[in-house]
Amino acid sequence: MKLKAHPENPLEWIALKMNLAPTPLVDTQVAYNAARAIMAAAELGIYEAIGKDQKTAEEIAGACNTNTHATKQLLNCLVGLGYLSWSGERYSLKPKYHKWLLKESEANLIGKLRFQLIEWNWMAMLEDYVRTGKTLQLHSSVNEKEWNLYQEGMRDLSINAAKDLAGKIPVPKNATAMLDIGGSHGLYSIELCKKYPALNSTVLELPYAIESASAIAKRYDTTGRVSYKAGNALTDDLGTEQYDVIMINNVVHHFTAEQNTDLAKKIVQALRPGGIYIIGEFIRANKPGEGGAVAATSGLYFSVISASGNWSEAEMQRWQKNAGLKNEKPVATMTIPGWKMIIARK
Repeated sequence: MKLKAHPENPLEWIALKMNLAPTPLVDTQVAYNAARAIMAAAELGIYEAIGKDQKTAEEIAGACNTNTHATKQLLNCLVGLGYLSWSGERYSLKPKYHKWLLKESEANLIGKLRFQLIEWNWMAMLEDYVRTGKTLQLHSSVNEKEWNLYQEGMRDLSINAAKDLAGKIPVPKNATAMLDIGGSHGLYSIELCKKYPALNSTVLELPYAIESASAIAKRYDTTGRVSYKAGNALTDDLGTEQYDVIMINNVVHHFTAEQNTDLAKKIVQALRPGGIYIIGEFIRANKPGEGGAVAATSGLYFSVISASGNWSEAEMQRWQKNAGLKNEKPVATMTIPGWKMIIARK
């Protein structure tokens, strides 16, 4: 997936074609103003205030407890961006965004958009990171409020993918035990437990993340077979032949190559014969330019906030293979561009 400037009239088309339009300004000034406006509207409750109705700026400002004049400026921006419609002094949310921006929709991204206001500040460290190589080290840098927003953001990224992938993951026949490392909201565990009635899953989470993560899981778990355990996969004993499935999603970019290699060995010991080890991650391109904007920007982002940045498909398969596992075909989902599950079997 790539992002690019799109002309809105013949003059702009000519300007782009002849390289007269200042595309670096479109890619920066326009892009970051647009991004901030979309996120601010989520934080302020603008989308929810409008709902599926038509509202005046005064009505929306009253519902959000915001300044009417300033609210109107934000609303007008969102009209220009194509998120809202305007007619007769009233604003409405375009129907295509009801799914993504109204809380009544399970697929809504409001939590992730609000969390991105924090990520905005993280990426402001980019210049210092490039100068010094010093990373944020996310898990030692966030407070309780930020953890709550982080967990809700991860829910938003995973709610559709978990349902899609549950039917694609090659879970062993008669599987009964699963370990979900850093499983946060537990949605992947929940969907697999729904599909496989004999399966029980333990979500292994850092102690300070369990409260907010398990609160989200309680909203969705109808199985009663997903539980939480405080711990750290890098230091804890994972046991011997205890699990049929071990999954780790959006975590290995926080670990070094050595840590991921050692973890794979522990996981092999913890898996039962025929069991599978699943790594879910945004994939780093094999060479610069491959994978488009998602691979490029996610690679930079994870480098700023974590120990290593994201990994290539081949690197993750190598950890699994060197630990004694047999690699299987990776599984992808349309709901998270650039993200795959790397699967190997014991």
